[in-house]
Amino acid sequence: MSTTSLIARDELQLMRRNRVAVIACVLLVLLTVVAVASSWAHQRGIEDLRARHQHEAEQAFDAQPDRHPHRMVHYGTFIFRPPGALAAFDPGVDAFTGSSMFLEGHRQNTANFGDVNQSSLLVRFGQLTPAFVLQAVAPLLLIFLGYGAIARETERGTLRMLMMQGATRGQIVLGKLRALGTVALLVALPAGLGLVALAGGPGVAILPMATIVFGYTAWLLLWVTVIVLVSALVRRSRDALLALVAIWAVSVVLLPRVAPDIARAVVPLENRLQTDVAIARDLRKLGDAHNPDDPHFAAFKQSVLKRYGVTRIEELPVNYKGLLAVEGERITSGLFDRYGMESYTAQGRQNAIVRAVGVISPTIALHSLSMAAAGTDFAAHRGFLEQAEAYRYGLVQGLNRLQADSVTYADDTAKDAGADSRKRIEADNWEKMPDFTYRPPDGATLARRALPDLAVVVGWLAFAAALLAFATRRLGERR
Repeated sequence: MSTTSLIARDELQLMRRNRVAVIACVLLVLLTVVAVASSWAHQRGIEDLRARHQHEAEQAFDAQPDRHPHRMVHYGTFIFRPPGALAAFDPGVDAFTGSSMFLEGHRQNTANFGDVNQSSLLVRFGQLTPAFVLQAVAPLLLIFLGYGAIARETERGTLRMLMMQGATRGQIVLGKLRALGTVALLVALPAGLGLVALAGGPGVAILPMATIVFGYTAWLLLWVTVIVLVSALVRRSRDALLALVAIWAVSVVLLPRVAPDIARAVVPLENRLQTDVAIARDLRKLGDAHNPDDPHFAAFKQSVLKRYGVTRIEELPVNYKGLLAVEGERITSGLFDRYGMESYTAQGRQNAIVRAVGVISPTIALHSLSMAAAGTDFAAHRGFLEQAEAYRYGLVQGLNRLQADSVTYADDTAKDAGADSRKRIEADNWEKMPDFTYRPPDGATLARRALPDLAVVVGWLAFAAALLAFATRRLGERR
């Protein structure tokens, strides 16, 4: 057996004889198993609930009786975003952003019914997930297991004895790294198996799973390297423990909490009320379809008459009120798209600031990597909102075109007793409207989004390894 293997074996035996360390490892494994089981149950419940509500919403829309098409525009419908296969491993922003939307004409609603908004204050501390265990709890366990890996040898004077017996500095450090790295990988094994089990099933992309596994492996190896590095730099085990706990508190707890506040202060984001007021103000400037003297709609009226070669709207082969509804929805949707893009741009700048802080704190990079690969980050949520808006616009404009083609202008403007029944069209028209189908990003897209953050974590690992190599050359020179 090589010298490195002997040192690693002795270090593992020392950990095994430490009852506290053994109990801590067992508890972490049990915590990971509980996190996997609870996340699986939670996500299955969410998936079943959303599928049931989506089916009920579609049935309710299709079951409407004969109505005027514009009534159906205001009746609207609900849509739900199904959770991704890897959302149980890392739910990301889904619990905060919401996953359902009410779609209606002339208005763009936000996603709602997020888990955090519907939960008690205790639940808002966060759900226990495998990602949280690996991000926060596992590094802390490794610190308490390995803080004295080399500092203990220095403190007891056994480091020089090892070197006098023929062990080189590199062999000693590699042996300690191998022992602590073995523990790290064993601790992460239940989470890895849980990831495979949570994402098990046909159609699950391999690339995002591989990205998550590689990212968390690099994360734990980074902590193993940092722990051995600090232990090699200080003289006493106590100092190593204090330094490592401080590093953990700043990088894992403090910076990920402070970074969003910094981003929010640098790039302010308008709230929903401010956006609605701004849209209403701009709508008044663009035109009022109910005002016959409005310049925009007066010009629109003349263009319609010219296109059909008539002089009066009563002579049109289609319902002019339906055409007005189509034009009005086009204008309002253009405003929605413009303000939505401004909001997305501001949120993108905020996320860029947070990721810039991630260069200082690899924890933030790991968070971003994990959410991006799991399809639960801001980009995935934005994709859902854009698909929902595209579906809303198509649905509303389809109903507006039904008004233009299936309801006559004479009946639409009539006020007699039977006018209401003549304005209605057959109920089977609602069943012909397409249902909403969410198209999640493919595996290659998810993996590609996670690559920049993966590069940050791997870069930190390489930097820590370089520092450890430098510290190894000076190991044993201190008195």
